[in-house]
Amino acid sequence: MPITANDPKRKTWLDLPEETDFPIQNIPFGVFLTRDDIITIGTRIGDYAIDLGALHQLGYFEGIPLTDDIFLQDTLNDFISDGKKTWRLVRNRIADIFDAKNSKLKDNQEDRNTVLFTLDEIEMQLPILVGDYTDFYSSKEHATNVGTMFRDPENALLPNWLHIPVGYHGRSSSIIPSGIPVHRPQGQILPAGADEPILAPSKLVDFEMEMAFITTDANPLGEPIPIEEAEDYIFGLVLFNDWSARDIQKWEYVPLGPFLAKNFASSVSPWIVTLDALEPFRTESPKPEKKLLPYLQFKGKKSFDINLQVALQPENSEETVLSNTNFKYMYWNMSQQLAHHTVNGCNVLSGDMMGSGTISGPTPDTYGSMLELSWKGSKPIKLKDGSERKFIEDNDTVIMRGYCKGKDRRIGFGEIRTKLLPVYQPKKK
Repeated sequence: MPITANDPKRKTWLDLPEETDFPIQNIPFGVFLTRDDIITIGTRIGDYAIDLGALHQLGYFEGIPLTDDIFLQDTLNDFISDGKKTWRLVRNRIADIFDAKNSKLKDNQEDRNTVLFTLDEIEMQLPILVGDYTDFYSSKEHATNVGTMFRDPENALLPNWLHIPVGYHGRSSSIIPSGIPVHRPQGQILPAGADEPILAPSKLVDFEMEMAFITTDANPLGEPIPIEEAEDYIFGLVLFNDWSARDIQKWEYVPLGPFLAKNFASSVSPWIVTLDALEPFRTESPKPEKKLLPYLQFKGKKSFDINLQVALQPENSEETVLSNTNFKYMYWNMSQQLAHHTVNGCNVLSGDMMGSGTISGPTPDTYGSMLELSWKGSKPIKLKDGSERKFIEDNDTVIMRGYCKGKDRRIGFGEIRTKLLPVYQPKKK
């Protein structure tokens, strides 16, 4: 089935700002609270949010086999479960409805008033109910930097790293949408020179610039997903800030890996951009440095050229861009990650979220964490207001952005904007 929504010549009758992340060729999916306090599934074109529940009730999806309530829900899970054919039919229809040549909705003021919202009239929600969350560790540059800091350059990568997409299972309950603040975590920390740990607020709170992909119902328990079929089960991607507490992590991670240092919060952008929308931005993956087992070998372009940016904004000050990196640097791509995740028979469900792991490029200005940018605190970063940062301080806001840029279009993800609050203090009774 062709992806007609991607036609670069298509124009819309909606007014669009220049350089928008959300042209008519994007058509992402999200969930928002309307001005009438109704939660609905929607999409976005330019600076307009579109109520798909209302659009469906008004008959604009006639001929597409959808249940009456498919968009009248507070998560995208059921829609994602319908599979790629449905996603593509719906995106194509939305593109047709808002095409400049189609006057059906354009000329119906009553319907327009029902389905269209400006961004200040809505409140974005977490788009899916995340059943399970897996975080990978798939950037060779990031893994090498961390290994160099904590071991030595000669043994930066552990023996398994070039053979498998390393990952761990995270905590889905603390995944939050952009705009929700995060409290500085506390946990066990081993102070320098001490023999016994203490319970204390983390002093080394960090961001991790990641992306995450969302899966649909994929495989029965016990049945692996072949790598050549993996993309059929990936709905789309979001920006992902996997917050970290480096001092808690250093004490706790041996022998089972991250725990409290990672599960206190992970922030996501609220609009899911589909793989169909990203199709024009495919690019080559890094070449494997070791011969891979057959289940991880692939053909074609499985990576995507997505520009990523991280900025930090102190309270009552302007932001400073810290890093500009790219999703294409990932050594292990999404198809390999999903194939490996299921090769043991693990079943994947609609709404599962898979984090890429920190995305770092080959130069210091492309590193994806404060741990790397300040090189474990040894190289403080100068901000525009004259202050310095080794890690994130209370009341700092971390901002992440992502977009693809081609000759004929820009497809973006918007941003994640999250403020770090001081450690939680119980209210006095």
